[in-house]
Amino acid sequence: QVRLVESGGGSVQAGGSLRLSCAAAGYTYSSYCIAWFRQAPGKEREGVARIDSDGYIRYADSVKGRFTISKDNAKNTLYLQMNRLKPEDTAMYYCAADLGVGCPPAAEFGYWGQGTQVTVSS
Repeated sequence: QVRLVESGGGSVQAGGSLRLSCAAAGYTYSSYCIAWFRQAPGKEREGVARIDSDGYIRYADSVKGRFTISKDNAKNTLYLQMNRLKPEDTAMYYCAADLGVGCPPAAEFGYWGQGTQVTVSS
């Protein structure tokens, strides 16, 4: 059974940094689509960054140049390094994975973590 567990969230001031982690159990990250999403209160879920099954990395325009997604296949862990955080980055952050071919639309990702809260104060 696939299980994803996020950690690393917290409260920081604007301009600060956090690193989120997502540990996977039940499958390996090496060749599947994996991604970070976020959802702020009253807003729709937003894709933040993803690594396609072919290794291609994509970022939302709002985080380009500030966030870096990476994975450690040996540790079966996905990361999101978040620098120069802004108050508008405040949200619950989720990692998600899909074992199919390619990356599906967000609503079709097969596996989700429980989320970790990131709060950025001004």
